Amino acid sequence: MPTRRMGTQPAKQLRVVVIGGGTGLSVLLRGLKHEPVHITAIVTVADDGGSSGRLREEMDMLPPGDIRNVLTALADTEPLMEKVMQYRFSTGTGLAGHNLGNLLLAAMNEITGDFVTAVKKLSGVLAVRGDVLPASTQSIRLLAEMEDGSIVVGESQIPLTGKRIKRVFLDPEDAVPLTEALLAIEEADAILIGPGSLYTSILPNLLVRGLFDAVKRSPSPKLYICNVMTQPGETDGYTASAHVEVMYRHVGGPFLDTVIVNSADIPAHVLEKYAEKGAAPVICDLKRLRQLGLHVVAKPLVTFEDGYLRHDAHAVSKQVVSLIRRKRRMQKIEKE
Repeated sequence: MPTRRMGTQPAKQLRVVVIGGGTGLSVLLRGLKHEPVHITAIVTVADDGGSSGRLREEMDMLPPGDIRNVLTALADTEPLMEKVMQYRFSTGTGLAGHNLGNLLLAAMNEITGDFVTAVKKLSGVLAVRGDVLPASTQSIRLLAEMEDGSIVVGESQIPLTGKRIKRVFLDPEDAVPLTEALLAIEEADAILIGPGSLYTSILPNLLVRGLFDAVKRSPSPKLYICNVMTQPGETDGYTASAHVEVMYRHVGGPFLDTVIVNSADIPAHVLEKYAEKGAAPVICDLKRLRQLGLHVVAKPLVTFEDGYLRHDAHAVSKQVVSLIRRKRRMQKIEKE
């Protein structure tokens, strides 16, 4: 059992752990960093595609892509610095396809000799609001067993098969979680899961057994922020409850208290655009969610930016903080 840290945060500041990866997590954090909470983002390290995959193989380091996105989302920097962090080279032998933020993390990893230290150092440079931690410091591969029995190796390959996923699992299956991540979960006033790709961003964290054990053991409320749209190759046809049930099957049973789902109508022209890519709105099957014992918060929580639907980061963040405070008040009353 990790030892609790003392005096690291102001007494009245809520401590929120957010677990996930990918674009969805970064969008949420852009809003949450403006709320009066201390954030610890625990990020998947199973990515093996693109620039991250190349650096992972060539430099024997953890994939930096999801970490980079989270650092950028939580950074208190000028817009130009964000563009620098996210800049991707389009030309240059060996450089083409690489992201500058990934290369900065790779350089810091080489300088410090330790990926976690590299993330902390770059966090200081970017004035990051909160802590960013990898779920594990081990090299982890994500594999999927499809419904036809075939096995797909690699996070980047799983959505491309055109087959339905039966389950995902890690190699090694006994990956060890980062101790600082366990400490953050132990101290958390609330734990947020998602939003993000169910099989390739969320589950790779929950499948780190020691990490999930800490989540399940925590008495703090556990909230799942459900995706707005299905993801082709991963969650085709999934309802909100299907997302929850997949998580439960993978970790061995229920662990969530609350699910947050979007209730806003999506304009027809937006639906048509997503339908061309095989995506559709995630249906909020309220009855089934309640049968699973979940408190359901269904509200209009989306915005349309740059041609894509996104969670409204500020609206979701305010909803999350309001829920946490309400639950804390209820727990205090129950204790009295």
